[in-house]
Amino acid sequence: MKHLYPLFTFILALLTACAPESQTSSTQTAAKASTYFPISVGDQILELQLALNPSEQNKGLMHRDSMKEDHGMLFLFKQPQPRAFWMRNTRIPLDIGYFDANGSLLEIHALYPYDENTVKSRSQAVQIAVETNRGWFARNQITAGAQIDLEALAHAIRARGQSPANFSIQNAE
Repeated sequence: MKHLYPLFTFILALLTACAPESQTSSTQTAAKASTYFPISVGDQILELQLALNPSEQNKGLMHRDSMKEDHGMLFLFKQPQPRAFWMRNTRIPLDIGYFDANGSLLEIHALYPYDENTVKSRSQAVQIAVETNRGWFARNQITAGAQIDLEALAHAIRARGQSPANFSIQNAE
């Protein structure tokens, strides 16, 4: 049995070397939902996790006790439309900024811990929502009209293994 070990090692090495490179490298390099990406809003940098699919979006920032100061979550939707968020199982006081497909900040709302009343957008054209710690927008003098960096967002989407084209974000490529 001992003499078969070198043969087994050689066969295993040969099989590993023959694996298609694209499968091996994309699996190892794809960012996770928990990965933070630097994305500017106005002239301020936020470290944002991306919620790209319904499962990630439904979970959002639930069950967290805190979040670092310049951190948050970006919710990206495939089509612009009115949006509504609530705070089920969310302990952290948050603000939400609603953005259009051009990356322009449309409106900001306060969100209260555990509040299950929906906070609806006034705009019909929301494609991006960013949740931050309460007061982040005000402390950083970010107001309606500020731009989110769509190029950095596109880079983050690609790092998550998806195409920015799937989200119809304008000027993102």
